[in-house]
Parts: sequence; structure tokens; C-alpha cells
Amino acid sequence: MIVGFDYGSSNCAVGTMNGQDVSMLELEAGRAYLPSTLYAQHNSLVVDFVANQLANTPDDKAYRQARVGMLNSIQAVRKDLDLQSGETGIQIGSAAIDEYIDFPEEGYFVKSPKSFFGAIGLKPQQIAFFEDIATAMIMQIKQRAERQLGKAITHTVIGRPVNFQAIGGEQSNQQAIDILTTAAKRAGFKEVEFLFEPLAAGIDYESRLTRDQKVLVVDIGGGTSDCSFVQMGPSYRERTDREQDFLSHTGKRLGGNDLDIAMAYHNFMPLCGLGSTLKSGLPMPNQLYWQACKINDLHLQTEFYGQSNRRELHAMLRDVNEPEKLARLLKIQQNKLGHQVVRQGELCKIALSSDKDYLAQLNFVESGLNTMVTQAQLQDAVSDSLKQICTLAKDAISSAQAQPDVIYLTGGSAQSPLLKSALQQSLGDIPMLNGDNFGSVTAGLTKWASKIFS
Repeated sequence: MIVGFDYGSSNCAVGTMNGQDVSMLELEAGRAYLPSTLYAQHNSLVVDFVANQLANTPDDKAYRQARVGMLNSIQAVRKDLDLQSGETGIQIGSAAIDEYIDFPEEGYFVKSPKSFFGAIGLKPQQIAFFEDIATAMIMQIKQRAERQLGKAITHTVIGRPVNFQAIGGEQSNQQAIDILTTAAKRAGFKEVEFLFEPLAAGIDYESRLTRDQKVLVVDIGGGTSDCSFVQMGPSYRERTDREQDFLSHTGKRLGGNDLDIAMAYHNFMPLCGLGSTLKSGLPMPNQLYWQACKINDLHLQTEFYGQSNRRELHAMLRDVNEPEKLARLLKIQQNKLGHQVVRQGELCKIALSSDKDYLAQLNFVESGLNTMVTQAQLQDAVSDSLKQICTLAKDAISSAQAQPDVIYLTGGSAQSPLLKSALQQSLGDIPMLNGDNFGSVTAGLTKWASKIFS
């Protein structure tokens, strides 16, 4: 069976064709969108899960040999965690978020793993572990989809950003594609193809056009922002080779997660001492607070949660003018609360797209701790990111050497009035349309998969 698979930075979704329409499959508790999160009580349990799923498959022996070190420790880990037979010790989606909130300091939690796949400088063992995370997630999602369909899924088109990272170029992109391909094959897909996510969104839009248009697709995903300038319409949509219709692509690793991080950094970190001073009169180092919030940067998170950083924060308590604020940052570090802090930034961003202010609740850091955030503060926090997105759009238009008839907005942050206003000021009075902010990419991937595999 053929599906479109959006392995997104914020959410995952799977679609199938139902006649001429796309049906979204239920991936958890009545919902088609599964948060791109994984929680494991111990990181070796991810390897254990994959190894068990690969038993008696062609990949079984080679995988076990490659992971023999971690697999040798599994029995002791399971005994220490008191896991019963059949318990995997890992969760994905909303269940992973719930586990993390209940036990933030005890396990391994990752949000938006795709954001890390193209990171430069990854060691072979880190690449292998990201392969395992992706494999474990894709395996579970595929199994849920197959149970709903009652059929085996064999062919898929997976969405990909134009660029997985801001730096690294094609080497980063290829590394990320290799990780996803390995994971999808281990999960049981026989044929795997990839399609740019903004193009997938554009294909969904194109199916409804009655006349040809030049369309600038602006896709603001969780981890990346991508722009594709595409010729679309009745004259183009039946083609199986669309390369000549894609006039330009631009993209970078800057998405909704970065807006959430910016909100958390600018509005919550002052409560933890950002902007305050040491007793010497020197300002507090900004890097500590950036590390705390930058949940999509593996290197910075490793530094922040390291033992040496904990000792440094303890030592600094004697040297700061407002130790009660720094104590909050130490609480975040000790209990691995960075994801929860950034989640409050995300809730602020969502609420302030329509409301004038929002009371952010940070009582998981300190009882009764909260702060009011306004639309003006949201605009200040995300202004630099919006400028970068506008630059991507302008570059796509410049590279295409044509003016778009319409701008088609999709992605979780595409509904932001601030984004629309920024694009209008930067690009002029070009008509803008909003697609299904979460479903357009999945629908386009599904339609493309049906076209190339049928």
C-alpha cells in the first residue's frame, strides 16, 4: 500500500488516497497529528526496541553486530528500571510529552529529532543513535497506520525541507536523507522517495486550481522555513516530472521551534537572571540562558545539562546580585526543564496570534511563578526571525526572475498575523492564501506518492 508520510519537526502525519481525496490516518487517540517527540526511560531502550522489531528480518544480524555494546547492557538496564516482559520503556507523541512532564530528570526526551539530522560534526555513534530514534518512531507510526488500514504499507514519499541546516550545505542534507532512508527501510518500507515540503504543500493547492498560476509557497514548519516558486495549474499537474516547473527554492533551519525559543529566551530568562549583574558589576553571561532554551541544538543542550555547568551555576550563586533568580536557572538545569520552558513560549506564541496578552505559567520552575506577555513582546522576540523568513521569500522571487501571482502560506506558524504583515511589507501587495496549516504537506505527499508509485 502507498502512503504520504510527513515526518515533521512539530508533528508526524500519514495520508492515503481515498478515490480523489486524501484521508488522514489516526495516529493517536482520535488525532491525525502525532507530536514529533520520543521519551525513553533509558537511551539504550531505543536500541532494544529497534533490535526486537528487526528480529528475523534481513537487517537483524548486521544491526545487532553494530549495536552490540548497548545491547549487552540491556538486561541490566531493564532490571534496574523494573521493566516487565513486553514493556518497551519508550513512548512517542503525546504520551512521550506526558512522561517527560512527570519524570523530566529521569529519562531521555527528544523533541523534533529531525532538526538534528543534518547537524554538522556528528560522530558516527551520534548518527547511529539518531537513526535509531527515527527508526523507532517510524516503526511505531507505520504499525499504527497498518492496524487502521488492515494492510501492509510498502511505498511512501517522505517530506523534507529544502535545507536541514543553515550551514553544511548538501553534505548536511545528504546526512539527514541517509538517516531518514535508513530508518524508513528498517521500519519496513520497500520504496522510499523524498519531496520538498513546500512543493508538497503546493501540489495540494494545485489540485484545486482551474487556471495556471505562478505560486510562491511559503512553508513555516517546526524546524525549517522553506520557499518554493512553482508554476502550477491544469497545464502542469498531470506531469510526473516537475523539475522544470520549479523555478526556485530557498530554505534554512529556522522554524516555529525557533520562534518558541526566542519567546522563552526574551521573556522567561530575565526571571532567571538574564540581564542582571554579578557583584563585580559585570553582566551575567548570555550564553547560559541561550543554552537553556536552545532545545534544537544538541551541542548547546549537552553543554547546559553537563555536570561542569551545574558546578559552575552553583559557584555563581555566591557571586550574583540576585541569587534567587539564578536559582531558578539551576532548577531548570538540574531537572531538565528546558523543553517545558520552551513549551510555554510556544503557548504564548499561539495565544498572542489572537489575544493581546497571555499569562505564562512557570510554576514547574517555582511555585507561583508566572509572567504576563504581550503582543508587543512577541513582536520584539520574533522580529529577527521574521526578517530572515522575508529574506528567504525575496531570494526565491529574485532567483525565479518572475513575480508570483499568489503567495500560498502553510505550516504551523503560517497563520501568524505578524508573519503576514512582515511578508506584505517586504514583498508588496501580492495576494496571500492560507492552506491547511498542518495538513497541506501530508496531502501533497500522498498525492505525489500515488502518482509516482501507482
